[in-house]
Amino acid sequence: MTGWYDGQRPITIAILAMGGEGGGVLADWIVEVAESADYYAQSTSVPGVAQRTGATVYYVELFPRTARGTTGSGRAAPVLSVFPTPGEVDIVIASELMEAARAVQRGFSTPDRTTLIASTHRVYSIDEKMALGDGRVDGTALLDTARGGAKRLIATDFMAVAEQHRSVISAALFGAVAGSGLLPFTRVQCEAPIRAFGKGVEQSLAAFADGFGAAAATVEPASPPRTAQPVELTLIPKPLTAAERKEREEQRRNEIAATDPGELVGPRLRELARTVSDMPPAARSMILHGLVRTAVYQNLGYARLYLRRVATVADIDPERDGAARLTVEAARQVALWMCYQDTIQVALQKIRRQRTDRIRAEAGAEPDQLIHVREYLHPQVGEITDTMPVRLGSMLHRSNAFRRLIGRLTHRGMMVNTSSITGYTALSVTARLRPLRPRSLRYAREQQAIDQWLHTAVATAGLDAELAREILACQGVMKGYGATYEHGADSFAQLMSAAHHLAGRNDAAGRLATLREAALADESGDALSAELVGVVPG
Repeated sequence: MTGWYDGQRPITIAILAMGGEGGGVLADWIVEVAESADYYAQSTSVPGVAQRTGATVYYVELFPRTARGTTGSGRAAPVLSVFPTPGEVDIVIASELMEAARAVQRGFSTPDRTTLIASTHRVYSIDEKMALGDGRVDGTALLDTARGGAKRLIATDFMAVAEQHRSVISAALFGAVAGSGLLPFTRVQCEAPIRAFGKGVEQSLAAFADGFGAAAATVEPASPPRTAQPVELTLIPKPLTAAERKEREEQRRNEIAATDPGELVGPRLRELARTVSDMPPAARSMILHGLVRTAVYQNLGYARLYLRRVATVADIDPERDGAARLTVEAARQVALWMCYQDTIQVALQKIRRQRTDRIRAEAGAEPDQLIHVREYLHPQVGEITDTMPVRLGSMLHRSNAFRRLIGRLTHRGMMVNTSSITGYTALSVTARLRPLRPRSLRYAREQQAIDQWLHTAVATAGLDAELAREILACQGVMKGYGATYEHGADSFAQLMSAAHHLAGRNDAAGRLATLREAALADESGDALSAELVGVVPG
C-alpha cells in the first residue's frame, strides 16, 4: 500500500451518524488504529440538528509518517483538513440509508472515488413522520441513489447485525471498514481498540466480526455511475378462490377468538363475526378487521353499530358480487373513524402490555432489569372537555376561566412516568373511562359527523360510485389528536364542500382525489387552498 501514498494524499473518511449510534466512538477507533500504526490522524466533528433532521458528520484524515515529503521540506507534519471536501472523500460510512443518500447529495460520496459503506435500515426523519399522508421516502430509490453515487457500495443491515449481538451499530460498521480492505491495517490491529475500550468487548467483537464478513461478501467492483430509471408497476392481485376466501375468513375468526379484552373473550364475538358471511365476499376480510378494531375500542354494541353502517354501503354497492370496492373502502374508513384517538384511547395504548414488551425488547433490557418509560403529554382544553359528559364539556369548553386554568397547568407540558405506580395508575384510570365514552362530548360529535358523511356517500353512490368511494376515502385526512386532528377536520370539511360542487362532473372522482392528496401535502392548508380555486366558489 506504500506506493499509494507517493502522491502525498491522505486517506479521507467521513462518518455520518445520528446521536446514540456511536459515530464518535467509531472515529476514535479509526484514529487509535492509525496512530498505533505510525500514522498521523486527525478527527473532527460537526454536530447535526437534533430530532433526526440531520446527522453529525465525523471526519478523519490519515497520513503515513513514512510518506515522502513529510520531512526535509521545511514542514515536520502534514496539514490535514478539518472538514470533508466534496469530491475528495475516499470512504463514507453512513449509519442509515437516508444518510447514505444525503452523502451523495452533499457531494461527499462520488462515483469516481468513494467507497460508500451504508446500513440499509431506516430511521424515519422528522419530515417523514410529520407528513399527514405516507411521507416515507422509497427505500429502493435511496439505495439506487447510493449505488449510483459511489464507486463501490457495501450495503447491508448493519443495525440488525449489531442487535443480533446486543451491541451498537458502530462496532458492525467498523468491522465493515476493516473487511473492505480499504485501510492499510490488519484485522488484529482494528480489533485492538475495541478490546481496549473495556465496555461490551465480546459483544462488540462479535458485531465487528459479522460486519467484517458482510463487507467481504458485498464487495462490488468499480462500475460507471448510473441513474435509476423510474419503473411504473401495476400490481393486479390474483382473484381468490371460494376455498381461499373461506380459509382466510376462518383464520380471521380464530384471531378474533384470541382477542383479550374482557367482554370479547368467548363465543359472543365469534357469533357476531359469522354475520359477516352476509357481506360481499371481497370485503369480508376488511370487515372482520374493522369488527375486531371497533369491538376492542369500545364493546360488542359498538361493533354491531359498525356492521350496520358498513351494511348500508354494501346494500347499494354496484360491485357487490365482484370487487366490491365501495364496501371495502367503507369497511376500512368507517372503522378508522369510529376508533378515533381520544384521551381514553391514547391512555390505553400507552399501558398495553405489548407496548411495554416492545420497549423492553428495543432497549435490550434483561428480564430482571428495571426500565423507566416517560411520556411527554401536552393536553389541550379541547382534549380535556371532549372526554367530559356532553353538557359539562360544552359549558367548560366555552369558559375562558377554565381555559386560563388549563393553560397555566399544562403550557409547559406534562411528564408522566408510565413505569411508576403513580404514572401507570393515572393512565390506567383514564383508560378505564371507556364505558363512559358514549356519554362524552367527543363521542356525540363524532357519531353525528360519521352518519352525515356516510349519508353523503350513499346518496352519491347511485349517481357516481367512484365519487362515492372518494368521499369515503376523504376520511383519511383526519389523523391523530389535538391540533393535528383539528387541521384534518378543517380539510375534511373543505373536501366535503368540494364533493358537493363536483357532483355531476365527469372528472369528479379524479378531481376529489387530487384535492385529497393536496390536503395531505402540508398542515398549513396552502396546497389544498390552491387546488380548490375554481372548484368551490370563493
